This record gives sequence, structure tokens and C-alpha cells, in this order.
Amino acid sequence: MKTSVQLGKGVEQLFGKFDENLKLLERSFDVSLHLSAEALEIEGADSNVRRATRLVEEYSELVEGGTRFEHADVQSFLRILTEDPNATLKGLTEAGRPRTFGKKTVSPKSLNQHRYVDAIERHDMVFGIGPSGTGKTYLAVAMAVDALQTKEVSRIILARPAVEAGERLGFLPGTLQEKVNPYLRPLYDALYDVLDPDRVERYLEKGIIEIAPIAFMRGRTLNDAFVILDEAQNTTSEQMKMFLTRLGFNSKAVITGDITQVDLPNGRRSGLIEAIEVVGKVEGISFVYFTERDVVRHSLVQRIIRAYEEYDNSKLESRDSRPETRNSKLETRG
Repeated sequence: MKTSVQLGKGVEQLFGKFDENLKLLERSFDVSLHLSAEALEIEGADSNVRRATRLVEEYSELVEGGTRFEHADVQSFLRILTEDPNATLKGLTEAGRPRTFGKKTVSPKSLNQHRYVDAIERHDMVFGIGPSGTGKTYLAVAMAVDALQTKEVSRIILARPAVEAGERLGFLPGTLQEKVNPYLRPLYDALYDVLDPDRVERYLEKGIIEIAPIAFMRGRTLNDAFVILDEAQNTTSEQMKMFLTRLGFNSKAVITGDITQVDLPNGRRSGLIEAIEVVGKVEGISFVYFTERDVVRHSLVQRIIRAYEEYDNSKLESRDSRPETRNSKLETRG
């Protein structure tokens, strides 16, 4: 199938520098593009041509209607449209509208980030599970700040296990808060990126924002709060159950973690992995899973995560193919 799409004013942004987005469009939809002065010729399988045509036409319509796209937004939307045949550029533009939180404007950059933000808006408890760099914690903090500023909640509570410290906490200098602060630093970083430092300090002093190890949650009922548990893969089963049962009236909870990076001592099962099995089908709880394709850091991070996954898989395959491994399996069966 071959079709020709007339190009409207401002469509150059869609093509990108040196037509890099056109090349991405060709790879994403498996079509051939031929650009002339006033039209774009699209050739390929019928369904692919229709999807690519709809994208170009919607882009022209949105630009003529006053929508402005950043270069990074175009690439993010192209990636989402490739993954989800039912998605439309118009729908993504409306769903992924930029939100302003204090000094920062934030918008979802991938299909799963869209699902994640939507899940947080619609559900009282959301699990965001996937590799680092996918925006799980950052978006949760941004949504918490939004809920605080719009008075949907009266406080934000950010919790994190300090597993790496273990028994050695007592040997570190300073107060207990000073000892655990290094393990809570990523939460502070996200807050300072979204809000002005003065406002963050003021909220912290007044207790409107609280950042604490998960152990501080025991015995509390958290009403009218937006609660985030970060690095949840490093909670024990007991800690996870304790946290999930803290939720009070008019509150939201977001639990984030990467089940491939558990730092618990050998023999201790991750509370996050157990929670997936225990509450995975509980009504009112939403689970959003991220992959390396959702990484919004440097493009190298995506490739690094993929390389480690391939390396781990090759080690498993190599181990299973060793003669002693096969023999032990046979002996077990015998």
C-alpha cells in the first residue's frame, strides 16, 4: 500500500534534526517514507501505512490547533505509539498533558508512565515495579506534591528501607536520623527537583512532608496522606504487611521497587515479591510493570539494563547446560 499525506505548517518538528524522527518512524512502523516539498509518501503493509498516516495527520492537526511539541516529546510519543496499536497521538497529548509542580513541569514519557500516572489518579494503592531510571519514584513524588498543592491530602510521607545499613547503624556517627539520611537521599533529591528548596525545608519543619525509614511506620494509621514506599524490594514480608495495613481514610499509597535488585540477606524473602502474590488480585490495587523501554535517563542506561539482562540469562543457560547440572537433575528425578 502507498499513500501520500499533505504536510501542514509546523510539521518540520515531527521530522527532527537531520530527519532522525522520520528514520525512527520508518523503523517503528516498518514503512518507507519519501519526503517532498509539500507531501510525505508512505509505503508499506496496509495496517502500518494507516497507523503512520494517522500519526502524521494528527500531528499536523494538533500543531495547527496550537499544540507545541518538544523534541523529546515527539520521540517519546513515537515510542508509545509503536508499542500500543490502539494509542493515538491526540489521546496521548491529552493524557500526558504537562503538569506544573512548583518549579517543575512534568509529563509522562512512555506508555507505562501514562498507565502509572492514570493508575495513581484512579486507585488508592498502586505498585510500580521495574528497573531503575523508569520514573517510578519521581512520578510518584510529583503526584504526591500535586495532591498536596490541590489540597487532596494534607501531608506527604515518604518511606524507604535502610537495608544496606543493617546492624552497622549503631556504629555510624550522629543521631539516628543522621544515620539513616544517606539511605533516604533519593527521596530528598526527587523533592528538591520538583519543589523549591525553601518550600521543601518549610514543609519538612512543619511535618507536612515526612521522610523516614519504614521502621518508623509501625503502629501508625496514616489518614489524609499520600504515602510512598520506595525500594520496596528490600522490605521483609513483615515490613510490607505492616506498611500496607497503615493506610487510613482519604489516603493514597504508592509502592515502588525493582524485584531484580533485592539487597536482603540470604534466606530473607522480599516483601515486594510476596505482596505481588498475596495482594495481586485484591480489588482496588493496581500494578504497573515497567521495562527497560521505559527508562527515561540517558539512552545508554536502556542498553546497560538490557545487557545485564542478557548476561544473566546467558549465565542461567550456561549453568543449566553443564554436565554436572544435568546429572544432578537426573539423579533428583531418579
